[in-house]
Amino acid sequence: MNMDTKEKNRAIEIFNILRKEYPDVKPALEFSNSFELLIATLLSAQCTDARVNIVTKTLFNKYKKPEDFVNTIPEELEKDIFSTGFYKQKAKSIISCCKELVEIYNSEVPADFNELTKLSGVGRKTASVVAGNAFGVPAIAVDTHVKRLSNLLGFIESDNPDKIELKLKELLPESYWINSSHWLATHGRTVCNAKKPKCDLCSLTDYCIFYKNNARK
Repeated sequence: MNMDTKEKNRAIEIFNILRKEYPDVKPALEFSNSFELLIATLLSAQCTDARVNIVTKTLFNKYKKPEDFVNTIPEELEKDIFSTGFYKQKAKSIISCCKELVEIYNSEVPADFNELTKLSGVGRKTASVVAGNAFGVPAIAVDTHVKRLSNLLGFIESDNPDKIELKLKELLPESYWINSSHWLATHGRTVCNAKKPKCDLCSLTDYCIFYKNNARK
């Protein structure tokens, strides 16, 4: 068995454990269509999903389609999303993105990953979230949990989200891609907390570099 095969088998073992532990994973962001997911994901930068869900509960009653954001006064949108942080930049990105949706995509969110990344404010993470969870296109979204756990579990030694995304795609079959982000994020929130990891409750200690180097001392 060569190293590549061994590495892939190890990764699949880990994700099979997570899949069994969290069989009903879903996005933490609440949405009812692809457009809502796009806006919610733009708001989630440097903000918790829980806070975004509080904001979008009223936001999506006020702004239902791209034209609603295009026609708003920037200062009003800034006030509406203030609590998500970086509200001026987020308002600017959302309005620009919605203008592009209206003018280029007939007010529809594109399902194609590369087209998504052409939208203002949309990087690979946001495109992956939308492509995967709104359209079922195989994609891996790298958030802070995915980045941290990918390093702790020895998949990669890097803080670069693009490198982590590509590495996970090399290790996992496409059928795992979308949920891999949810499995790692759920485990990161519930067990492998960054400030206080619950190693005594973790099902992945046999694979965890942090545990092998620290918890047993």
